[in-house]
Amino acid sequence: MFIGVILLGGLFLFPMWNITLEAPQYPEPIGMDIWINKITDHNPNDLKNINLMNHYVGMKEIPEHLKEFELFPWVVGGMILLGLIFAFVGNHKLYLVWFIMMVIFGIAAMYDFYLWEYDYGHNLNPKAAIKFTNKDGTPMAYQPPLIGAKVILNFRAISLPLTGAYLLFTGMILSLVAFFVGRKEVQKA
Repeated sequence: MFIGVILLGGLFLFPMWNITLEAPQYPEPIGMDIWINKITDHNPNDLKNINLMNHYVGMKEIPEHLKEFELFPWVVGGMILLGLIFAFVGNHKLYLVWFIMMVIFGIAAMYDFYLWEYDYGHNLNPKAAIKFTNKDGTPMAYQPPLIGAKVILNFRAISLPLTGAYLLFTGMILSLVAFFVGRKEVQKA
């Protein structure tokens, strides 16, 4: 359990997610890395290039600040502290409680990320310089996928977890393993 909780701290050291855009006009894909407290260029000037490109179709700029960037570090820090307390108490049932709480927070965070992507890709400036429409005449949306790849015009948008997310997932799995090991030890006694 202890190792699983410590791995959660990786969210403070590594980005959680990446959105990459591949297109013929960009020999090197451009992208952004999403951390628990910021969004950064994947390569130098990527955010600037994304914002310039998106401006023409009416998308908002990638924000430098989101309210989640204030909240998430506290939630993660609180879950680390709670997990450490549970690890030192040594009750396997608490390991399951921690795992379930992490699943709930993870689902809420992914839903929040989806809502952000939806808003970013659908709420376009009606005065945009370039307007693309679907076959039925409705304005085209530019929402990247939550996870996986999607073609948007001549871009291939790829949205995938990065090191922070893998450490988080591994830590959660280790807490679940600790629950089953602890339960098995109690049943033997």
